Amino acid sequence: MIVIDSGGIGDAPDAARFGDGGANTIGHAASAAGGVNLPHLAAMGLQQLTPLEGTPEVPLQGVAYRVYPAANGKDTLAGHWEMMGVTVTEPFRTFPHGFPPEVVEELERRFGRPILGNEPASGTEIIARLGAEHLKSGAPIVYTSADSVLQIAAHEEVVPLEQLYQWCQIAREVMQGPYRVGRIIARPFRGEPGHFIRTPARHDYPVEPPWPTMVDRLAEAGVTTVAFGKIWDIFSGRGFQFPNPTVSNLDGLRKTRDWLQKADTGREFLFVNLVEFDSHFGHRRDPAGYANALREFDAFLPELWALLGPHDQLWVTADHGCDPTYRGTDHTREAVPWLAYGPALHPAVGAPRHGLGDMAATLGSLFQVSPVGTGHPARELL
Repeated sequence: MIVIDSGGIGDAPDAARFGDGGANTIGHAASAAGGVNLPHLAAMGLQQLTPLEGTPEVPLQGVAYRVYPAANGKDTLAGHWEMMGVTVTEPFRTFPHGFPPEVVEELERRFGRPILGNEPASGTEIIARLGAEHLKSGAPIVYTSADSVLQIAAHEEVVPLEQLYQWCQIAREVMQGPYRVGRIIARPFRGEPGHFIRTPARHDYPVEPPWPTMVDRLAEAGVTTVAFGKIWDIFSGRGFQFPNPTVSNLDGLRKTRDWLQKADTGREFLFVNLVEFDSHFGHRRDPAGYANALREFDAFLPELWALLGPHDQLWVTADHGCDPTYRGTDHTREAVPWLAYGPALHPAVGAPRHGLGDMAATLGSLFQVSPVGTGHPARELL
């Protein structure tokens, strides 16, 4: 199961409630880039769900659904948790004007030093703006975004990673109760003023799912559960036996391929997140970069197809949108694709699904474990 982090395909029915009418992450990225050829994603059915400028028509080889999210939120946790049967009904708190004085005072007291920032900002922008001051003072850069998140940025040569991670654990303790946010994120960086670069040593500290997910159910049933990229962090490691950190989309795809090459014939569930779509191109409003990342992913798919056994399935989906042509830098409330490919599947475009929890229900039926959540299995995949 591969998540194109932010790979939305057009308005969800409730997009207007989120102020996101008219967004289409994948479709608009392809158009703004002057077209992009995605023959393998098209063969899996993406072309049936959204216009793909630059992609010639190809025969359908997979099963495709348009899925409308049900969670009361458009963030990473809400999307991924819903896929595994836990639908967020009470949205995590956001801080569009920065964190209140009592939070800042407590963080500074427990960090033992003042903080910089305390505002909603793009990570790369605030590091570029406050990085030089951080180098002089050692004060961490604390910021948020339109998401429910507190992020702490620090230069690796000024603040050791262990110290940054400790600060994030402290912040996780502070940001509870009325201040609870979905995630605390460590954002280490390197370089000199004017040339700062965020490093792959990012680490997330999310709240845990409030009840068992489908991943927990699979692990209890003896299914080997494997996480790639930030999936481990999203679920606080719960239910997964093997974490595989990644440094890029391509690294995640290669590690997935390598795992499949050595996999036995037992029951396994691999859950993969390709975060660069969101972090590097969606939030930074870079449609050309987004389109190129789609092209890179598409070109890699045949390597994964070739490793599928007769009853294996490869799913491609998304957790929310982040239209790189849209106003602002926030996620966008969109429908997401659910594409499936496997030797035993018959090509089809199914009816729209109302809730990402249908993915959890389908996994439960495929692996014959007790259901989680209120989703309905997709009969075309059983």
